[in-house]
Amino acid sequence: MIDLPGHLAHADRIVVFTGAGISAESGIATFRAPDGIWAQFKPEELANIDAFMANPERVWQWYQYRRHVVESATPNAGHRAIADLEQFIPRVDVVTQNVDGLHRAAGSTHVHELHGSLIAHRCLECGRPYEIAPDEQHVPQCPECGGLIRPGVVWFGEELPADVWDAAEAATRECDLFLSVGTSTIVYPAASLPFLAIRLGKYVIEVNPESTDFSRYADRSVRETAGVAMPQIAEQLYALRNQ
Repeated sequence: MIDLPGHLAHADRIVVFTGAGISAESGIATFRAPDGIWAQFKPEELANIDAFMANPERVWQWYQYRRHVVESATPNAGHRAIADLEQFIPRVDVVTQNVDGLHRAAGSTHVHELHGSLIAHRCLECGRPYEIAPDEQHVPQCPECGGLIRPGVVWFGEELPADVWDAAEAATRECDLFLSVGTSTIVYPAASLPFLAIRLGKYVIEVNPESTDFSRYADRSVRETAGVAMPQIAEQLYALRNQ
């Protein structure tokens, strides 16, 4: 059992900051694992605007493959435990670097997707949302302007959506407890949020089966997967609030 300090009984606002590690237990390989989905490709070959413009069909097929992987996945115990926090914590903000939509599927209400979503698509030219067909094998064109349809993710070299980033930063500033779950904490600017929480004096718990560069800064590091640790943390928080 994970023992949490008693003062967290008064934690009314929680931020859960998640990375690829939480979705690994749902069968979605992490980007940086030796056998991960990026292992056979260099990210810069596929995940940027230049690659898309040079070979849109190749990039489209790759993202279609990733979308099908995501659509066959289901939330795991870690995702569900985070969603369950909303039953007894007044405000829970999930700030995720993942693009798989599993936090929303698990039932979390306030989800800030820093890097966009594999499920969403939009026109490269006019920005209009576009709903793709299940069997859309080739790059579609926007029915409004004829522009190419691109995945709704943030590619390398692109800025994070300003409104999403502002909401994530505000949630971090206002929280009582910050949980960093399944993330290597090396991809910026997203990785700056746990350090912001530390600077502001928030209580910070890291959940990761492996030590990271951030581990020495966290108030508590839990060396378990999200699927193991998050149900225990949720149970402890519930017990503290109902003593």
